[in-house]
Amino acid sequence: MNLILCGMMGSGKSTVGKLLAKTASWEWVDTDELIVSRYGKITDIFEQKGEGYFRALETKIVQELAKKDRLVISTGGGLVLKEENVSLLKKNGKFVYLRAKKETLALRLAADKDRPLLQTSETLDEKLARLLQERGGIYEGVADSIIDVDEKAPADVVKEILAGEK
Repeated sequence: MNLILCGMMGSGKSTVGKLLAKTASWEWVDTDELIVSRYGKITDIFEQKGEGYFRALETKIVQELAKKDRLVISTGGGLVLKEENVSLLKKNGKFVYLRAKKETLALRLAADKDRPLLQTSETLDEKLARLLQERGGIYEGVADSIIDVDEKAPADVVKEILAGEK
């Protein structure tokens, strides 16, 4: 079985994922980091080949990870938008939605210049509001459990996740 962390960019999937994997003695994998290590910077992929190509790379990574066991998988924020990704990962895993309020995400992402989806004419606040509107229900729909992460230390989020798995 695997634990798959989903949620918005800035929700803590990577930070919590690393700590969760260490605590559970499982392997941690970040889908975005795998893509970067194999194919180059995500911003370059978006600019040169488009979001569709990037989403295809995500699915390729998911196909590999779905065959493994005892992984904590931190997903890119849009990975769950593709039903194939969700179906593959659910065969051998449980989704945990790390839910954060817009204000929390804005604080965490304010200085981040490396996220392609934030490189728009919208303000950060407008972009986050729109993405939460578009994706919030999807995250909730795929989640086997939901953890609210606002004002919580990563170690406390990990404890909540592990308590829910017993």
